[in-house]
Amino acid sequence: MSVTSTIQSAVIHALEKLYNEVFSAKDFQINQTKPEFEGDYTVVLFSLLKPLKQSPDALGKALGVYLTQTHPSLFSAFNVIKGFLNLNITGSYWGAVLNDNYQDGTYGRKEKKGKTIVVEYASPNTNKPLHLGHLRNIFLGWSISEILKADGYDVVKTCIANDRGIHICKSMVAWQKFANGATPESTGMKGDHFVGDYYVLFGTEYKKEILELTAKGMPEAEAEKEAPIMKAAQQMLVDWESGRADVIALWEKMNSWVYAGFDITYKRIGSDFDKMYYESDTYLLGKKLVEEGLQKGVFFKKEDNSVWVDLTADGLDEKIVQRKDGTAVYITQDIGLAVEKYEAYRYDQSIYVVGDEQNYHFKVLQLICRKLELPSSEGIYHLSYGMVELPSGRMKTREGTVVDADDMIDEMIKVAAQKTEELGKVKDFTPDELDKLYNTIGLGALKFFILRVDPRKRMIFNPEESIDFHGFTASFVQFSHARAKAILRNEQPDNNFTLQHNEALLPLEKEMIILLERYPAVIQQAAFEHNPSVIVNYCYELAKTFNSFVTEHRVLKAETENKKQLRLRICQMTANVIASGMALAGIEVPERM
Repeated sequence: MSVTSTIQSAVIHALEKLYNEVFSAKDFQINQTKPEFEGDYTVVLFSLLKPLKQSPDALGKALGVYLTQTHPSLFSAFNVIKGFLNLNITGSYWGAVLNDNYQDGTYGRKEKKGKTIVVEYASPNTNKPLHLGHLRNIFLGWSISEILKADGYDVVKTCIANDRGIHICKSMVAWQKFANGATPESTGMKGDHFVGDYYVLFGTEYKKEILELTAKGMPEAEAEKEAPIMKAAQQMLVDWESGRADVIALWEKMNSWVYAGFDITYKRIGSDFDKMYYESDTYLLGKKLVEEGLQKGVFFKKEDNSVWVDLTADGLDEKIVQRKDGTAVYITQDIGLAVEKYEAYRYDQSIYVVGDEQNYHFKVLQLICRKLELPSSEGIYHLSYGMVELPSGRMKTREGTVVDADDMIDEMIKVAAQKTEELGKVKDFTPDELDKLYNTIGLGALKFFILRVDPRKRMIFNPEESIDFHGFTASFVQFSHARAKAILRNEQPDNNFTLQHNEALLPLEKEMIILLERYPAVIQQAAFEHNPSVIVNYCYELAKTFNSFVTEHRVLKAETENKKQLRLRICQMTANVIASGMALAGIEVPERM
């Protein structure tokens, strides 16, 4: 039980004994005491005054006296200031927190809850390589999966490959028209990059054809529909859905190139999935559900034979679920996939990590699933996140201005090498050790910089800012871990030594233990909010306080043996918690830097 929960229970018990009134933890707040006041934790009394018919001063004093008298091993002193009861926690309590947990590498992780959460992330289109926006998606999805596991959930990591549709056909048509049989092998290109170039080429050729048609007097809107290359892509989609053999063969070949490229990138960034889904499979179930929805009256057909759902009564509008030519749209496969996931895992929650431009889409998806009376509907949760932009502005795939994920990773490793070498502290590292270190620092910087921002906010990514050994970065946290490990390489805590509590904890000693004690609650908060930035920001706060602690206080040459053993335990627990917290963000921490 955390110290906050322990205090809550003690206060609830005290109120019942003193006033014969039963309260719950939701009835009052407990916060860390503000630095300008004496105390460790503060009970906010205002919500209790009216039901108890007490003044702030009288209630605070009565509670303070009762708590310190009945729980002397927990509370050492108290003071009351204008409706706030500030409580001092005993040194023996903080010592027990440290002693009980400093060797525990699994500290903070909860027991199994018996609940399953499915997390879908990455979900790339197979017509282009992964880009910087995908990286935010992948890092968020992977991290929240690990955080939920740490909080006791059974988690299934899934990915849906958007491997069919008009966008895929665009790459295929462009390859047919311009490739002359070229392959990734013949060009020496990574498969996803190779196919992506043809998607960009399609856009270039499409614009050219529109200009040619408008120059002949055709209105632009009509030219966009009549451009030969677009009509070819639309026909290819119809041919694909009808199972035309040569189209299916080309589609399989080009997708295989892309998957091989994706796998290389996933391996580089340490991402993995428990289950891969493919839109080419799930859209069929979606189309079947569309037919069932027509029979139930959930959907309706328009004169052109397209199928729609009317959501105007729900505050939205009409939404197409099947085109007039019978081909599926994006939401068609999402309906099918929701059912497929639920039947496979009977999940309690199904999280979709998708950008905030799709907020409307997921409102529609949940409404449709409810109207179809699908059991999957209530667990649908959209983990919406803001777009990643660069200092130069927003990225656009069709215009070829997207920052490629592989290029970004290479750039981060390059910057990591440059900044590390400038410090001149790695002269005794072997080339292999340096290579691993630069990868660890570069990838750590990329993940940390992206995950430190609340997912709901848009962000601007600047590679140079993300690696700073003295700033709000992974590098600083990694350095702090290495600093703790360096101390521990000189001397480990004596596990047989019994800490004495007659020496008062100094402010930074107490602050470190309070911070370390918070870690399980931080995991719980991050899981509840679906927000990895809670973990990442905590790791930075812990690292910053630890650096102040070891700068202010000697560890190996401490004033007494008791202080040395106390501080060595703080070092060991700090190293464990930093490593654990950063691992939940997918970030490695080196033993030395």
